[in-house]
Amino acid sequence: MATFKIAINMEFCRSADKSFEAGVKIASELGYEWIEPMVHTGWELLSEVEYFHSFSMEEDPLLMKEICDRHGVKVASLSAHSPLMKPEAAVDRLTRAAVLATFVGCDFLNTDEMVRPEWMDDDFAHDTMRYTLTRIEQVCARHRKYLCIEPHGIYTAHTDGLMRIVNLVDSPWIQVNWDTGNSYLAGLEDPYEALEKVRDRVFHIHAKDISMEHSEREKGKVTGTPVGCACGDGVVDWERVIRIMEPVDREIFLSVECGTIDEAARSLDFLRKQIGA
Repeated sequence: MATFKIAINMEFCRSADKSFEAGVKIASELGYEWIEPMVHTGWELLSEVEYFHSFSMEEDPLLMKEICDRHGVKVASLSAHSPLMKPEAAVDRLTRAAVLATFVGCDFLNTDEMVRPEWMDDDFAHDTMRYTLTRIEQVCARHRKYLCIEPHGIYTAHTDGLMRIVNLVDSPWIQVNWDTGNSYLAGLEDPYEALEKVRDRVFHIHAKDISMEHSEREKGKVTGTPVGCACGDGVVDWERVIRIMEPVDREIFLSVECGTIDEAARSLDFLRKQIGA
């Protein structure tokens, strides 16, 4: 039987213009024990002036652990989204993310295919992603980290396309991060039947709910969205999601992706009841 744990993606404090440490402190005060930081390479301006929550991988990797320890939280996964069709960017970023994950003690790196360049056709795109994933799989195997690919882009919006990418490299270290909101908004298949199809490969879940207004505005028109509403306030059938995943015999993080601090608080209360915590 699956063991569910609740985490919070640090996007919850983006609209509040909070730094990484400020966001970690707030997450802890809300009652979260696990977080999903966003990481980047280079020196991002808004993060440097403490208006943005993303953590630079130019920093000492133990700094993230030090901050989390200070506020009594642990890292569940890293939001390491990297353009798989741009290996010159993705290989370096995901390699650094795997190293950081080793220092902070988490097992999951989350990404999607991101944007296909206009000059790249489908065959070229998949050949390029195979190269990127081959390079990263070697790093993940050394560090024993799972690279989890989520439904978000033009190829992963449907489970057949998602699994084609996941299976480009035959490896136990490449798995699925299921995004409940993105799969719903894409509208290409029933999101619960889709989850059942890929359940055995789902190692991490982005717990993203979609408000009715958001659904009416964008369902079938987009392949994903950055954040959703508070879990329990939208259209996602969370009892069904939990029921589908229960037979999987491993620990599954439900990492909340919402847009405000208040939504983060309400999501935690709601999901605790759903999993009986």
